[in-house]
Amino acid sequence: MSTLKTCWLLLFTALLMLSSCSRAQETVTQETELLKNKKVLIVYLSRTKNTKALAVLIHQKVGGDLVSLELVTPYPDHYQTTVDQVATENATGFLPPLKTKIDSIEKYDVVFVGFPTWGMQLPPPMKSFLKQYDLSGKTIVPFNTNAGYGIGSSFETVQQLCPNSKVLQGFSTKGGKERDGILFVMEGDKEKQVRAELQDWLKKTALIN
Repeated sequence: MSTLKTCWLLLFTALLMLSSCSRAQETVTQETELLKNKKVLIVYLSRTKNTKALAVLIHQKVGGDLVSLELVTPYPDHYQTTVDQVATENATGFLPPLKTKIDSIEKYDVVFVGFPTWGMQLPPPMKSFLKQYDLSGKTIVPFNTNAGYGIGSSFETVQQLCPNSKVLQGFSTKGGKERDGILFVMEGDKEKQVRAELQDWLKKTALIN
């Protein structure tokens, strides 16, 4: 009889442990799957296609809708002419009109915004996007490529333009250096490196498991 009681006690203890493990696993899953059942939009601006490559890599990880920002009047192909135009736009606060239209922005829960650093600032077209659409209540996730000088004030500006959104820690990596004729670099070893760094960032921000 004593042996039978011991067996039942061991069985009951084992069941309790399995139940606890199951609940713990469920909690971890809920905490790390921020994108579960969420509608995702990835919007990016890219001149030398490095930010586009980054956007595609993110899209492969999180899914959602991938949209390129295009202007009604594109910037000139000539690098210095574009630099001068962007400097004027930043100084005057001019927001270039967007050709890209996004239907039903309200349906998205999480919006990734990708851009290069221009003049150590957020590019004017991305400012146009953030001001044109109401992103209140959404989770905003910035990502960036730059010529080696960093993000400048770009992430801070995203935060300022999305005061009613939850802005997560952004991702940045060195891309091309158009001034020196170094354009697309997101291939080969660089692409592998960025893919691994993206994986770590997405996990750190709890966007993926």
